[in-house]
Amino acid sequence: MYSTIKNEILLAALVSMAVLLGVFVALEQFTALNALQWLLLADGLWAYVCWQLWRRVELNRADESAPLYPTLGWANRLTLVRGGLIALTGGFLLQPQTAGLIAWVPGVLYAVAALLDRMDGFIARRTKHTSLLGSELDTVYDALGLLVAPLLAVGYGKVHWSFLLVSAAYYIFVWGMYWRRTHNLPVYPLMPSLLRRTLAGFQMGFVAFVLLPCFHAPLTTLMGIAFMLPILFGFIVDWLVVSGRIPSNTQSRVFFDRLAQFSQYYFQPSLRTLLFVVVVIFIFLEKTHTPISIQTSLLLLAAAALLGFAGRVAALCILIVITLLQGENVLNAVNAAIILSSVWLMLLGTGRFSIWQWDDRWVNRRDGEDSH
Repeated sequence: MYSTIKNEILLAALVSMAVLLGVFVALEQFTALNALQWLLLADGLWAYVCWQLWRRVELNRADESAPLYPTLGWANRLTLVRGGLIALTGGFLLQPQTAGLIAWVPGVLYAVAALLDRMDGFIARRTKHTSLLGSELDTVYDALGLLVAPLLAVGYGKVHWSFLLVSAAYYIFVWGMYWRRTHNLPVYPLMPSLLRRTLAGFQMGFVAFVLLPCFHAPLTTLMGIAFMLPILFGFIVDWLVVSGRIPSNTQSRVFFDRLAQFSQYYFQPSLRTLLFVVVVIFIFLEKTHTPISIQTSLLLLAAAALLGFAGRVAALCILIVITLLQGENVLNAVNAAIILSSVWLMLLGTGRFSIWQWDDRWVNRRDGEDSH
């Protein structure tokens, strides 16, 4: 059984090496040295991706007591493809930023990897092939992607170097738990949280977004800070829980439930109101420089966010429009307020008193499960 699965991994590795060589030949805008450097780095990352799969083959089962699956399954194969896309993206590290069509390649590669992150779980549940292997690979490849892509974004000047704290946080967290176990200190279970998964998904989407050449600093830099703060806060809270400084008991659960309720009833509706107000101010200030069609679209999107009518989608659309309009111009207070309120509304949702929260349900749903 093990040999069949390992042969499948070896075949995938060899085929992918051929693909990497094909891409290497196609890198016409690179010098020979740069193209070789891209190939070696992408190959190294791909070897790491395959090694992470190889060393976990025994986890290719539904649970610890279940028998081993006879094959990797389509979900795990798709997860391996996602790791390959991350390796391809990582090949562009240390390369000069290019122009033309190839400038879109890193962002598109990582965007597809982010989309596959949502699809592999769907396929695993639909094909009845959920596994401990898939769960662990998801976490490992997410962490790799959120190291490689932010490094690339920093190199392109799209985000501040401090954004790499998000990448480091995962590895520090894992090392911290390992350190506690090796010193015979207890590691407590994390409390279940939909927000933790939501933040990770949006983080991947954001990095893919800023890698595209049509989006520029300084707005992308501010967006990075807006995304970074709640994620780092989440890591700190999680560490306090697993280390026992915040006890994982009923009292703590009540406190976090009350905090979530405060956000739902007060903070998130306030974000909707703030976003509407600052968009109206933006339209008033820029009315002579912005086409009437864009002004109307922004006003309708802001109204949708205010009413909680698919507010996350409205906030995303506002974010894209404002970022494209801003270009590389100097950031002002109104644009900064739009960016911050849009990002946090996307991350948290619209809260209570919303008309239609289809996007909230989609974000929090596990794909492949029944919606009823």
